[in-house]
Amino acid sequence: MPADFYWGTGKRKEAIARVRLYPGNGEIKVNNRDLDDYFTVRRLKIEAISPLTHMNLKGKYDVIAKIEGGGISGQAAALKLGIARALVQADPTLRADLKKAGFLTRDARIKERKKYGLKKARKRPQFSKR
Repeated sequence: MPADFYWGTGKRKEAIARVRLYPGNGEIKVNNRDLDDYFTVRRLKIEAISPLTHMNLKGKYDVIAKIEGGGISGQAAALKLGIARALVQADPTLRADLKKAGFLTRDARIKERKKYGLKKARKRPQFSKR
């Protein structure tokens, strides 16, 4: 018995995407806005829905996502991971292909903390000899 929807959570930097995948006709909503309205940069739109296009499922599922935190690049990557995880929940046979393509790997790089005496994490104040 199939569920009403499949869900997946994606994270990248400070961005968190909670994704619901419904069987449908390919409509994608992010924070109650259309995908084209939310991500104005074409590269980010392509990156966000790349798991669907890679598996040729673009018109088969409706995506509803809530994204908070981070910038637009981190949000697009978080959405990509969330969609990939929801696809695995919808059809576990897709897991091997998605994993091989790198869609199920969480990018764990985060901002390094600032150290005292420095201007940023590693940037030092200018040295003055005299």
